[in-house]
Amino acid sequence: MKTKLFILGLYCLCIACTEVKTQSWQVIAPENAETPYTAFLLWDKVDGATSYRIEYDGKQTASAHKTYITIDQLRPETAYDFTVTSLNEEGKTIPKKATIRVVTKPIPETIYARNYSIKSGKEYLNTKALQSAIDDCPKGGAVVIPSGTYYTGALFLKSDMTLYLEEGAILQGTDNLNDYPLTPNRFEGWEITTPSALLNGGKIDRGDGFQLRNLSIRGKGMIRGGGKKLTDAMIAHGGERHMGRLICLMNGENITIDGLTIEESPCWTIHYIYCKNVVCKDLVINSEVIRTDGIDPDSSSDCYIYNCTFSNGDDCIAIKSGKNPEGNQINIPTQNVRIVDCNFEKGHGISIGSEMSGGVKNVLIMDCRAGDLLNGLQIKATPQRGGYVEDIRVMDSSIQKIRLFTQLNYNNDGESAEALPIFRNMVFSNLDMTQAPSGQSLIEVNGFDDRQHYTNNIAFNNILLPEQTTIKIKHCSSLTFSQVLSKAKSKPHYEIIESNDILTHP
Repeated sequence: MKTKLFILGLYCLCIACTEVKTQSWQVIAPENAETPYTAFLLWDKVDGATSYRIEYDGKQTASAHKTYITIDQLRPETAYDFTVTSLNEEGKTIPKKATIRVVTKPIPETIYARNYSIKSGKEYLNTKALQSAIDDCPKGGAVVIPSGTYYTGALFLKSDMTLYLEEGAILQGTDNLNDYPLTPNRFEGWEITTPSALLNGGKIDRGDGFQLRNLSIRGKGMIRGGGKKLTDAMIAHGGERHMGRLICLMNGENITIDGLTIEESPCWTIHYIYCKNVVCKDLVINSEVIRTDGIDPDSSSDCYIYNCTFSNGDDCIAIKSGKNPEGNQINIPTQNVRIVDCNFEKGHGISIGSEMSGGVKNVLIMDCRAGDLLNGLQIKATPQRGGYVEDIRVMDSSIQKIRLFTQLNYNNDGESAEALPIFRNMVFSNLDMTQAPSGQSLIEVNGFDDRQHYTNNIAFNNILLPEQTTIKIKHCSSLTFSQVLSKAKSKPHYEIIESNDILTHP
């Protein structure tokens, strides 16, 4: 049944908003992150700024101490010119200001899933009913899942729609492998066929443009997978790569996943491949199952991960771009990634690689808090991968380990790349590492023994360490360590092997 929805809280799609640069300062409103009643803005941090003023129509509408904000109580189908101004500690204006126009979307035509005879409870399978609601959703419309627990197999979403889970709604994936038909996708760097995800969108067809546009998955509810039982069934049926994800989106543009709790994926939780402009914000992602990465951007660009909390059985975030040799041939990098104000409570790490044969560049990690992750912040490769990792900024965060590793004993499936990978052009600044134990090696940076592929041009500035920390460096050039000290101002011990131009000073 199709109805017009006039409830203030419903989220949906929005008209495109562009990126604006003023005095080399960016304010961004990612396309499709808005709703009829809200706008999502983000911007670069300004040196010396302690707050930011947001105005429209010449009036202050909000203020923020962080570098992003969701503005609510807006009107549908209305253009707003928002101006963001940076302020210092005394409340005085810093000459960094930018204006951006946001146009909110109309109120959507709505499909209520309850009108499709869905039933709450483990004894009911709702796959057909929910898929019918999705198929009936008009362009720009929304499918609303009410409070209750609804068991389902794989669902296939489409362009120009919103899937909205009301508070108390649980979309529960079954643990029956038969409920997840085989579908082509990419897993561990290879385009292969695996069981489908619980929520699927797009097709793995990189030669035919974007297959999926303007999709939102939003709400205050929960998406929960089949967990370990489903994981075991997948492996038993087809091996270690016969793995479906919880949410898998391919060849997509303008995707938003917002506000949900997401739990117990059988494998990687949110995996998007060959996508552009993907916003993941205000999410809680939990899983104890092995191999359950949190969010995996894969050969994708313009990725915004904001205010998310992770507790995972594998990497919390894993930035990927394919694996040799196919990843080198496809050659689609992951680039322009922002990871801001996230909590990493449990997991293997915040990772770039080792699937990075297509390259990774322009990644910002800022204002994040990481607990005792197995590998901390890790950038990783093998000699066979090829590709590059460059232009990485990690700043204003607490973290306990930093690893740049190039010799991992990871699987390689075929012919090596023509050249070794390279790590270069990275800045780590204003980091608190004091929650780590003292007397350990907390920063390790290495490259390849070919001097042309030394890890190079890396800066560590204002790093606060525990006492008696060791920093290990091998096959590197042009590394700078400035104000890398303990609270008592003691220097770390440096172990430097086969490296040149390593500068260490207070």
